[in-house]
Amino acid sequence: MKLALAILLNAALAALFWRWLRTQLQDPQLGRWLLPTLALKLLAWVAACWNLSSDALYIQVFSNPVTRQLRESFPAWLETATSDAFHYQDWHLVFHGYSNTFFMWKIVSVLNLFSMHSLWLNALYYTLFSFVACWMLVRTIADTFPATPKGAALVGFLVWPTVVYWSAGLTKECLVVGSAAGLLAVFLQWLYNNKPFSAWSVVVFVLMAVLQFKMRYFFAALLFSAMGGLTVVWVVQQLGGARRRWIIVAVFAVTIGAGAWVGSEVSLIFRQNRITLQLLRNYNELSRQSGTRPRIKFDDLRPTTESVAQNAPQAAWEALSRPWFWEAGVLYKVVGMENVVLLGVLGVALVAACQGRGGRLPFALVVAVLFYCVAMAVLLGLSTPNLGTLNRYRVALLPLLLWLALQNEYAARLLRRVGL
Repeated sequence: MKLALAILLNAALAALFWRWLRTQLQDPQLGRWLLPTLALKLLAWVAACWNLSSDALYIQVFSNPVTRQLRESFPAWLETATSDAFHYQDWHLVFHGYSNTFFMWKIVSVLNLFSMHSLWLNALYYTLFSFVACWMLVRTIADTFPATPKGAALVGFLVWPTVVYWSAGLTKECLVVGSAAGLLAVFLQWLYNNKPFSAWSVVVFVLMAVLQFKMRYFFAALLFSAMGGLTVVWVVQQLGGARRRWIIVAVFAVTIGAGAWVGSEVSLIFRQNRITLQLLRNYNELSRQSGTRPRIKFDDLRPTTESVAQNAPQAAWEALSRPWFWEAGVLYKVVGMENVVLLGVLGVALVAACQGRGGRLPFALVVAVLFYCVAMAVLLGLSTPNLGTLNRYRVALLPLLLWLALQNEYAARLLRRVGL
């Protein structure tokens, strides 16, 4: 019975994916890049499963009893799915506070019905979810902003090496990147492509928003803030205001400030003193775990707003530039070489922007994306001194940063030469 159910479920998924694939291949702008980028993603899936992380193995092993509970008693599983505790046979686990790892157990417990508890198949489902969501965002951007280089988003979301690798396999980053991409795809269609609020788009938007928040709520808070600020600016523009750039920045900043104040009043998690204290705790814990390996170091990091502001420039810089290619370790050198390319791309984008050749995206959208990327870089630099962990976490911002950085005329010219 279990095998028959798994075969039926997988056949249905395969049929849906094949139908989606055939439709996307017909796209005249990007269709020819679908299979190459899919092949690249599947190679990353194989690499991630072959060189299995302890986190992925941990998630798979602990999801198995949750699946057994699901098969034996759906009401009991539903209670587990809606709580922070798991009670089944000899298992008695209580999570004091929210755990995104426990949330992953719940998701994989359902996927086990499809995969018969195969980690490789579960990782494939995660990988394809990330790929489909990113592809739909890339297509949405190409349709919504036809005057911008179509290859910019493609490179950021589906070609850049560390983004492709970390958003494949049984990783949290698959869901973080995939849910953000799916959320933005719907959001940009609503805001700039005059798409109606269909029931399906609303369902997708809500599901992706919930998934983003469940996986990493501080990342989600920054993304939602950027989207909220952009929405307010768009509404003001529709009413005939916010035409000058400085007014756009001012409206956006006021909206972010008001949102931060409301958030701090609604939940203690978003109070400034709680945030700075949590940043310092994460920094100290990961610093101890790093041992003698290269890491981000601050001369004086304290749990105060003033200290965070003083160290923010260094945090953002090192979040984007570390590890350096000369640092010890083969993997550090490989990622360091990628960082050299990244810094080169950002340097060219900065020069082009100073020359007035930054690209043709709406200025308000640039402000929102730039806010998210800078805020994320500061957050990660301050809280994640361990360079390996930092390299994995920053895939949440790299695709959007690259999309923005590759908008300029110089990058667009190069992308056109390679067929993008």
